[in-house]
Amino acid sequence: MRKIQMVDLKGQYNGIKDVVNPDIQEIIDNTSFINGPKVHEFQKNLETYLNVKHVIPCANGTDALQIAMMGLGLKPGDEVITADFTFAATVEVIALLQLTPVLVDVNPNDFNISVEAIKKAITPKTKAIVPVHLFGQCANMEAIMALAEAHNLYVIEDNAQAIGVDYTYSNGKKAKAGTIGHVASTSFFPSKNLGCYGDGGAIFTNDDALAHTIRGIVNHGMYERYHHDVVGVNSRLDSIQAAVLNAKLPHLDNYNKARQEAAMKYDAAFKNHANIEIPFRKSLDCEGNCSTCDCHVFHQYTLKTKNVDRDGLVKFLNAQDIPCGVYYPIPLHKQKAYQDERYNEADFPVTNQLVQSVISLPMHTELDDEQIDFITSKVLEYING
Repeated sequence: MRKIQMVDLKGQYNGIKDVVNPDIQEIIDNTSFINGPKVHEFQKNLETYLNVKHVIPCANGTDALQIAMMGLGLKPGDEVITADFTFAATVEVIALLQLTPVLVDVNPNDFNISVEAIKKAITPKTKAIVPVHLFGQCANMEAIMALAEAHNLYVIEDNAQAIGVDYTYSNGKKAKAGTIGHVASTSFFPSKNLGCYGDGGAIFTNDDALAHTIRGIVNHGMYERYHHDVVGVNSRLDSIQAAVLNAKLPHLDNYNKARQEAAMKYDAAFKNHANIEIPFRKSLDCEGNCSTCDCHVFHQYTLKTKNVDRDGLVKFLNAQDIPCGVYYPIPLHKQKAYQDERYNEADFPVTNQLVQSVISLPMHTELDDEQIDFITSKVLEYING
């Protein structure tokens, strides 16, 4: 059996190296390292794939979130509502811009931000909502957009974990994650479903004026060299990373399909176990069968354990050379940097339970049946005692 990895980037590379290697060599030969032709080519190709008017590449996913908020003109003290159960980058940029983060609880099934919790958190100071499409599944964007419209709020999608996923509206209409809110951000960190070989990110929007503002922000506030029209930053996707992403983009749907197939094999092993809750699928027409829809692209395959020593399971799997992850072990409202007397523990029952019970198993495009069988057998061996 091949060594089990949380993410197998080398195996994936072997399938595209005949495209990646010459493209990287071409960039080295013509020295078009910054804003070269490959960056613009990738931008256009991603716009077409997502069916979005504007993709603005940048240096990383955290920058993408910050730049999106800067582009909207949010001011110090403005309140921004986001999920408590996610990676710190989402709240980090809110704090960096001297905005006021407002953390709320998530749903117990899909782990995404709770619409009811958002409703309770809205005040006259609220200016934006940041739904995080966690682990590869869209938040309830139809309800969030309706709420935002009713209260005149911006919606900034954090799409770092769900690129390529389809969101299905109640009327059957579909849209790609990251194209529904006023603006969205994504990360191309190597382990993402669409990842480069370093850092990279992008901002998406269908708003022409906002796109123009953001294009200036990513380049020191310049639209014309040495003319600084807005306060900006230095955040650009380099050409080598764009070449890698451009080589991977035509395979993204197949990459996501491979993840879905691996997820269904995990599901089959764990289904109906009293101590394991498999990942929820929210699409009404797929009934948990990922061969019929694209409501989940499994950036992570995350189990919710019941009456199980989760940390003991982690140690047991690691001892079997099976990597696994706990995303996330500490809620954001309990992190030293983001503690606030405004928060009441009673407002975070779901998050506080999830951080003690979730475990993510290896998930990537190169998982094979032998590896999945070994992983699932060891999980069951521990839980069944």
